Amino acid sequence: MCMENWDVIIVGAGSAGLAAGIYTVRSGLKTLILDEKLAGGNISGAPKVENYPGFTEISGRDLSEKMVSQCKTFGVSIHELETVNNLQLDGETKIVTTDTAVYKAKAVILAMGSHHKTVGVRGERELQGRGVSYCGICDGPFFKGKNVAIIGGGNSACITSLYLSDIAKKVTIIHRKNTFKAEHKLTLDVTSKNNIDVLWNTEIEEIKGDKQVTAVALKNNVTGEKTELALNAVFVQVGETPNSTVAKTFGVETDEAGYIKINIKQETNFAGVYAAGDVTIHPVKQVGTAIGQGITAALQAYNYIRRHLQK
Repeated sequence: MCMENWDVIIVGAGSAGLAAGIYTVRSGLKTLILDEKLAGGNISGAPKVENYPGFTEISGRDLSEKMVSQCKTFGVSIHELETVNNLQLDGETKIVTTDTAVYKAKAVILAMGSHHKTVGVRGERELQGRGVSYCGICDGPFFKGKNVAIIGGGNSACITSLYLSDIAKKVTIIHRKNTFKAEHKLTLDVTSKNNIDVLWNTEIEEIKGDKQVTAVALKNNVTGEKTELALNAVFVQVGETPNSTVAKTFGVETDEAGYIKINIKQETNFAGVYAAGDVTIHPVKQVGTAIGQGITAALQAYNYIRRHLQK
């Protein structure tokens, strides 16, 4: 099989990967971005983004589309729906194998992002797509005028709750702790909404329904009281798990949770291999920090190629 040659291959077309692509191609590097899904990343599913500099408010889909468009305008090649299944990262030539092709590169940037965690209760898997959802903007409109629940207490849970409060009749947030982990502004916005209720210290034990979600079984983890809440949909917003399996399988070092280990220069344990965004151990998982990491990785990749490979 003939191998295509690139200067830089970026695995992942989310915010970090797209930012990296803009900077590598503008540095004169022939750049390919690969993604097993459509370009844009998790931010595409955010109903509203209010903390990205330059935009008082913008939908995640609009923001990601602008990034993708900018990448393509500058000359980055983006291959969507192409899954990476093998990495050879030793030596000066890196080999990236997908389900359709084999590529060679001088440097690789790993920016695979993360995927939504599940709560792991009975009914969650069986009713996914039938009232169980992980994306408010994708599935919220199906439940206009209905009663829905949000599981979680962080930024994503609050943002999704606010979005759904303008669509659903009633939104109930189910949170296992007694305070939100979200930003203060989001907390204030949620508590000021008349059609948003919060069940504190509450855990979900089962999602019930036959063909569609009809109710959830709940338990108060302080009093032990068990209740049932009738509703039409459950939106799970309990965090993410890094998409690092292929990287870890082929020798990239990760921590116990699977996040790729990096230093301040976004370097991994392989020379010429960098990682950026939500797949890394960086403690802040935000679109702004992902972009910053992507930029750093891109410039470090350029320096590596220029200093070590073009002698």
